Amino acid sequence: QVRLVESGGGLVQAGGSLRLACVPSGSTLKIDTAGWYRQGPGKQRELVADITIFGRTNYADNVKGRFAISRDNAKNTVYLQMNDLKPEDTAVYYCYVNGIGSARPYWGQGTQVAVSS
Repeated sequence: QVRLVESGGGLVQAGGSLRLACVPSGSTLKIDTAGWYRQGPGKQRELVADITIFGRTNYADNVKGRFAISRDNAKNTVYLQMNDLKPEDTAVYYCYVNGIGSARPYWGQGTQVAVSS
């Protein structure tokens, strides 16, 4: 049973930083592509960033220059470094992973990020 374990969320003041981490547990799933979505209060879930197995990254326009997605293949972990956080970044952040050879993506349970003004 694959389970994605997310960590690193919390409460931070505007201008602060957080780093989220996502790692599969409970299986030998190896990460192919992965990314982060978020869903703010009263908003639809939106893509924040994703990364391919080759390290190619893609970002939503509203986080470019502030957020950085990365991966550590040795640790089979995906990170989201969030800098210069704004109140509008407040949301539940969800990690997803496409495993090598897996038929579907896996999703984390979500981690809350709250940014105070």
